[in-house]
Amino acid sequence: MSRLWLIVPAAGQGRRMGAECPKQYLDIAGRPVLAHTLARLHEAFPEAALRLCLDPDDTRFSPEWVPFADWQRVAGGRERVDSVENALASLADVAADDDLVLVHDVARPCVAVEDLRRLREALTTTPEGGLLAAPVADTMKRADARGHVVHTVSREGLWHAMTPQGAPYRVLCRAFAHARGAGVVLTDEASALEAWGLAPRLVPGRRDNLKITHPEDLALATRLLAGDPASRRAAGALSDDSLADEARS
Repeated sequence: MSRLWLIVPAAGQGRRMGAECPKQYLDIAGRPVLAHTLARLHEAFPEAALRLCLDPDDTRFSPEWVPFADWQRVAGGRERVDSVENALASLADVAADDDLVLVHDVARPCVAVEDLRRLREALTTTPEGGLLAAPVADTMKRADARGHVVHTVSREGLWHAMTPQGAPYRVLCRAFAHARGAGVVLTDEASALEAWGLAPRLVPGRRDNLKITHPEDLALATRLLAGDPASRRAAGALSDDSLADEARS
């Protein structure tokens, strides 16, 4: 049976937060965001092996926040894509070609355990890889350089990309290598797979799998992790019935 590898890039500085420390170390209920994210991943995949990408000069990190028995610290790069490539390289001698690799943003501590497990199950039969995502629900506007509306964009077929994203180890490595050689700017793992000519599978996930990017996101994540129903509605979380309907479509 193939192994599951988790890669968590956590070397960013989170400058948009305007905080005194990187956003992965901001406090939620007495623990850093990073600890909450790793705990959620471990709850879904206790048997997985973790590669945690940290800035080489990071002195804030504590191993006590890592619940995984099999884990390794990897040097983070200048950009997220560099960190992921470093982590993939660290698996060269231990990962099999068909081992599943999932990459998850450290700043997404609210990802649902059931979504994580559903994604893994879906990707066992999807060699082109895939990602958690949610259909766009809002009206979309195209803006000009002045910040005025040019026109309304149809939201049909549009999805918000989330994480985890992943694919079999060898597929992901080759996709990254192709993108690097072609000079493609990568924003996530799915974009690497797309650049290689693949069509990653969209696996419906809850909309409250928010990414902490701005100060108000931290307050919302705090309420979501505390199980506040009003906050889940505010984040646009999908109901279980909606998820089931979308998964069947």
